[in-house]
Amino acid sequence: MPLFSIIIPVYNVQNYLSACVKSVVEQPGPRDWECILVDDGSTDQSGAMCDALAAELTGLKAATGDWLLFLDSDDAMAPGLLAQLRGALAAHPDCDWFIGKHLEWQPDGTLTPHDGLHLVPGPFAS
Repeated sequence: MPLFSIIIPVYNVQNYLSACVKSVVEQPGPRDWECILVDDGSTDQSGAMCDALAAELTGLKAATGDWLLFLDSDDAMAPGLLAQLRGALAAHPDCDWFIGKHLEWQPDGTLTPHDGLHLVPGPFAS
């Protein structure tokens, strides 16, 4: 059973989908994850791309991981994210959920903090 189920909703993102899935596949560390692409009625080639990617990445029928991760199909997973998350899970086994940073790609390729999202790192009660 995988540790992480990464669910990616897909709608008309043919220009971003390959990079999004590649950012998951190239995560260092154990293959303790599954990647589930959910085509939401795309009218571009996104649906066909999902089918092609599913042929390469088997076992995309249902999430069975201990943890679910949601990744928008026009976004990419930061290199090393799963490794950092494994460490956070081990350090905080009492937590039920984690929230990560959201950075925006700029046209020059740099990453900048998202202006409207202010998260405080660490566990908290809610």
